[in-house]
Amino acid sequence: MTSGVNPPRAPGDGTRAVRAGLPDPVAYEPSLPGPVFAAHFHLPGEAAGPYTYGRDTNPTWTHLERALAELESPDAPAEAVVFASGMAAISAFLLAHARVGDAVVLPDDGYQVLPLVREQLAAYGVEVRTAPTAGDAQLAVLEGASLLWIETPSNPGLDVCDIRRLARAAHDTGALVAVDNTLATPLGQRPLELGADFAVASGTKGLTGHGDLLLGYVVCRDPELAARVRKWRKVVGAIPGPMEAWLAHRSLATLQLRADRQSANALAVAEALLDRPEVSGVRHPGLPADPAHRQAAAQMRRFGCVVSFDLPDRAHAERFLAALRLVDDATSFGGVRSTAERRGRWGGDKVAEGFIRFSAGAEDTADLVADVQRALDEASAAA
Repeated sequence: MTSGVNPPRAPGDGTRAVRAGLPDPVAYEPSLPGPVFAAHFHLPGEAAGPYTYGRDTNPTWTHLERALAELESPDAPAEAVVFASGMAAISAFLLAHARVGDAVVLPDDGYQVLPLVREQLAAYGVEVRTAPTAGDAQLAVLEGASLLWIETPSNPGLDVCDIRRLARAAHDTGALVAVDNTLATPLGQRPLELGADFAVASGTKGLTGHGDLLLGYVVCRDPELAARVRKWRKVVGAIPGPMEAWLAHRSLATLQLRADRQSANALAVAEALLDRPEVSGVRHPGLPADPAHRQAAAQMRRFGCVVSFDLPDRAHAERFLAALRLVDDATSFGGVRSTAERRGRWGGDKVAEGFIRFSAGAEDTADLVADVQRALDEASAAA
């Protein structure tokens, strides 16, 4: 006989996002306490309390860090460390763990600021090796490396690699593994569950989704590794403001709603682009025919908001961007308002002059697709 009591059910993504990191309820207090603006705290006697000085810890960070740890690692204890930006988080992982004489493996098709990181690592006496994301090409340069940095899906090309396979191979050589989870967000994939030691991301983009703050974070399950990252933050002072941390935590409540709508919109835009004769090279991991789809489906739970494609040339791309009405010509991605840009204007990415990175927002799907189609018509008519 059974007791008739149903076993506890694991919360879904929406429930987890809404509740992540909230403190235990206190009568007549808000469910999410407001930001704590403090440089110092009352500190009688020995400095043994959790909050001593504003560069070390802050209660607002604590709530957000608990939330991020719950989202990136819901099935095992983990620690999160928040930073002032995604680049601060990336730098903390790499520079807190690389030593003179070490070899570090980076993608050669990732975030365009990575070459600057590569220059800094080389200046510190660290050997930097690079390989493309697609085809798990980083495997070929892993031997003897101490750190492996993976970016999947890659930005802006949207290639995908096998995190499990790369993590196993890296660990066999004694290397630590970090995955840039910016594009996917923890609702799209969970690198720690796939074998990575660290999940690192810019919270500026899809995680918070409103284009109104800069933030980064590192999450890992090893307390000693987390302590190294936290020490790096303290030493270099790459700390987020309490207001930014509070806004980020507030924004998590809608993460699942935003991720679902934006992923659906991205796929709808990608499918519409496939029928356009002037458009080539359409990429989105959710397209069944996309080169990355099989691997993405094996390790991702949502395929993300970014679509990339090529228009015939720079002028055509600029006409298309100017004709859009529901889409802002802006850099970054992951916001509730759709954005698009011609990536070649920045330099640094290995893309054609007419390459477009499109970030689907939360507009009505039919309206967004119609706007893209109309802008493409206008751009082609003016050719």
